[in-house]
Amino acid sequence: MCICHLPCRPVKPNIIGEQISSKMGTHYHCIICSATITRRTDMLGHVRRHMNKGETKSSYIAASTVKQPNEILKEADTDVQVCPNYSIPQKTDSYFNPKMKLNRQLIFCTLAALTEERKPLECLDAFGATGIMGLQWAKHLGNAVKVTINDLNENSVTLIQENCHLNKLKVVVDSKEKEKSDDFLEEGEKNLGNIKVTKMDANVLMHLRSFDFIHLDPFGTSVNYLDSAFRNIRNLGIVSVTSTDISSLYAKAQHVARRHYGCNIVRTEYYKELAARIVVAAVARAAARCNKGIEVLFAVALEHFVLVVVRVLRGPTSADETAKKIQYLIHCQWCEERIFQKDGNMVEENPYRQLPCNCHGSMPGKTAIELGPLWSSSLFNTGFLKRMLFESLHHGLDDIQTLIKTLIFESECTPQSQFSIHAPSNLNKQEENGVFIKTTDDTTTDNYVAQGKRKSNEMITNLGKKQKTDVTAEHPPFYYNIHRHSIKGMNMPKLKKFLCYLSQAGFRVSRTHFDPMGIRTDAPLMQFKSILLKYSTPTYTGGQSEGHVQSACEDTVTERVEMSVNDKAEASGCRRW
Repeated sequence: MCICHLPCRPVKPNIIGEQISSKMGTHYHCIICSATITRRTDMLGHVRRHMNKGETKSSYIAASTVKQPNEILKEADTDVQVCPNYSIPQKTDSYFNPKMKLNRQLIFCTLAALTEERKPLECLDAFGATGIMGLQWAKHLGNAVKVTINDLNENSVTLIQENCHLNKLKVVVDSKEKEKSDDFLEEGEKNLGNIKVTKMDANVLMHLRSFDFIHLDPFGTSVNYLDSAFRNIRNLGIVSVTSTDISSLYAKAQHVARRHYGCNIVRTEYYKELAARIVVAAVARAAARCNKGIEVLFAVALEHFVLVVVRVLRGPTSADETAKKIQYLIHCQWCEERIFQKDGNMVEENPYRQLPCNCHGSMPGKTAIELGPLWSSSLFNTGFLKRMLFESLHHGLDDIQTLIKTLIFESECTPQSQFSIHAPSNLNKQEENGVFIKTTDDTTTDNYVAQGKRKSNEMITNLGKKQKTDVTAEHPPFYYNIHRHSIKGMNMPKLKKFLCYLSQAGFRVSRTHFDPMGIRTDAPLMQFKSILLKYSTPTYTGGQSEGHVQSACEDTVTERVEMSVNDKAEASGCRRW
């Protein structure tokens, strides 16, 4: 076995002073598979593995030339052909993740609800991969959409074209129908629609063409494509952004979040909603740079992704209103209390006064940090979510209905027991400034001004009044985790019963999709803890009853809550800031 000094394995250049050394590294070549390995011991082990498998040079070459057949998967009545190792991004050009099925169904319901406003829609799937998302749009929505699937990789573009033929869809490349598209159809079968497939950089494509609906789902962060997406998006169009860089958004890599989003972030009990507000703030800044505003339709943060869907409102006035909703958050490190900073440019002498808690006066050192900038307004549009729920019922998407219902509860901040929907019976059409929108009741109409001529001044006045009432009814920001604020030595009540207790106390309350044990409420943290302690039972009683603790009056309850906070602070004294 001889060592090789030829320039077939370059080493990364090393900077020595002002000179750059780019010498070639010595290495070995495997006589069976021609692999290049640097160390001699690694090469010996590599050859032994070939020998244990009984592989020779001729057998290895013959096995490598045999191409593995592509697997065909089915999702939502759409067949898609995937490459081997399709679920491993490092081993395939066309990545397909079965765990993102909820993401694809949410986006499909969004587009289906948008088609009720106007049609046909110019839709773009900027990162097609296998083309599964664009295929579902074209196959189930038909002539209501004009789908464009884009990808920069040549192998992915070829796979997308094959998947189009597999689903009996015509492929249009550079405004010309592909010649062999009809060869894949059997006698008596018809084409279900047309799909335009492009091989182009996503930023270039979005600069060249205008769209009504754009979906961005790159591998990792999407901040590099936001400016191009908002450059030519049409008025009242929708931009959906899927971010899979959860390590930075969930505060596991804080330096990456600062680099990509320009945001300071730490791990909190509400870290998933914090991630959603970070992405919305980045989207809002990109829209404002293009003199456009946004209206957040919904934001979802689950285990594998963060999905944000916004409606675009053109004009500098909308851009200014959007920019005002980006604020910093003051977060207490001791009791997890949080509040958005007040508007204004004046520097406050003591910003701790804005927090409802008194941890700064009772605890040593700095107790609070500043997070953000974040989106401070609502994350959900109730009317649009109800229309999405109807579309999911109409298209038979049973997997997504539970999540959409939870989003509706969360947007209204009401318990699930107070919600009921009968989509087919209550369905009607409402007109908003010349645009007919299908809704479930009179309160589900979206708050935006449509294109075209305005009907009358009375309609504009009513729309303005309606927007003001919706703003006052926004859901409270963030949520509390019931386990995070449990009292030591006490058994907590059941989550459903605790929601009833908070509602009986006069607070708005609902579950949240961000955390299965989270509670979204407008109750202050001190009131939240006092009610939790009031309906908790001591551990020695075995938790058999969940009634009132008779010996604890209101003053004693407050003192015990403060004592528990002090005990946690003393136990974690190393966390002083």
